[in-house]
Amino acid sequence: AEHLQKAITDSSYRIKSDWTGNKYISITLDWEYDRRRVHLSIPGYNAKALIRFQHEKPARRQDSPHPHTPPNYGAKVQYAKDSDTSLPLDKEGQRFIQQLAGTFLFPARAVDSPLLVSLSSIASQQSKPTQSTKSTAKQLLDYVASQEDAILTYNASDMILAAHSDASYLSEPNARSRAGGHLFLSSNVENPPNNGAILNIAQIIKNVMSSATEAELAALYIVAKECIYIRLILEEMGHPQPPTPIQTDNKTAEGVINNKIQPKR
Repeated sequence: AEHLQKAITDSSYRIKSDWTGNKYISITLDWEYDRRRVHLSIPGYNAKALIRFQHEKPARRQDSPHPHTPPNYGAKVQYAKDSDTSLPLDKEGQRFIQQLAGTFLFPARAVDSPLLVSLSSIASQQSKPTQSTKSTAKQLLDYVASQEDAILTYNASDMILAAHSDASYLSEPNARSRAGGHLFLSSNVENPPNNGAILNIAQIIKNVMSSATEAELAALYIVAKECIYIRLILEEMGHPQPPTPIQTDNKTAEGVINNKIQPKR
């Protein structure tokens, strides 16, 4: 790295050197070399954001960043959520929603992945936000105000890519479902031990899914698609990749992708 520093300095750029490696793009790195792991955090970021949005800590602690859609156990048919009939926000309210989504996207991507689901839902409505969108945003702010600064931990691994996939059926407006993914680096074993995420997926599936299994299959496709280019990057870095294991919690979806079940056409 010293030759890079010299080249930059010789080009008349002003730089600062930190050979401890404790800071990167505002992310604090707390190294534990003896235990072969590192902790990532952004101390004080959320506190400053709460001051910016003039949001105080709620009287009752909020431990869920996004409104929960309770499952209807035993129901033969699961129906889509009712349409949002709440009043639209004015220009100032719309600007607030857009600023909130932009402000918290960085920590959510960097270290605080639980925020991603709520931010994804808010961002999908930011062009035409309503009072319901504002309520979702308030719950997110209540959650941030109730929690300590997030810490993301990475353990040293064999640099083998693994992934977890999940989906929620009809949990979003307009009969949309949601895909979730957790991609991490682990070991070449049957059940790779979990690790800090190198990529989290939290997105609304564009098409309307006809069943929970179909939503799980769509999530598996989305996760697998992201795995492809990460595998290529790892191989170019000198880390050969075996077949990438992807975990799902849906037995029917697992049966379809492994040719144990023949879906009807």
